[in-house]
Amino acid sequence: MARTLTPIDPAEFAQICARIDAGEADRADLKAATKHLLALLQRKAPGHSVEVRIPPFAAIQCIAGASHTRGTPPAVVETDAETWIALARGRLAWADAAVRASGERSDLSPLLPLVP
Repeated sequence: MARTLTPIDPAEFAQICARIDAGEADRADLKAATKHLLALLQRKAPGHSVEVRIPPFAAIQCIAGASHTRGTPPAVVETDAETWIALARGRLAWADAAVRASGERSDLSPLLPLVP
């Protein structure tokens, strides 16, 4: 089941982003950035109608509307960590991203980017 995540310190996130931009990020950096950005999405769009999955690092529920408790949620967004980080940082447009999105409210473009 998806859970609420906590953002990391902005200075730590900035250091991770510098390593990502330099092509020096490791798995731990991708995991930390993914969870941080998902935490920001949860804060920006609280709710349980859309499940955002970034395997293997995390999954959250967000956006107000009908919620679910078991089985496949009514709306799912799934992509890899690199794509999610680029989307959430405004480095990639939703329309250009390799994202699997289905169901109502699964277009996250009005909520992105999450950081300047």
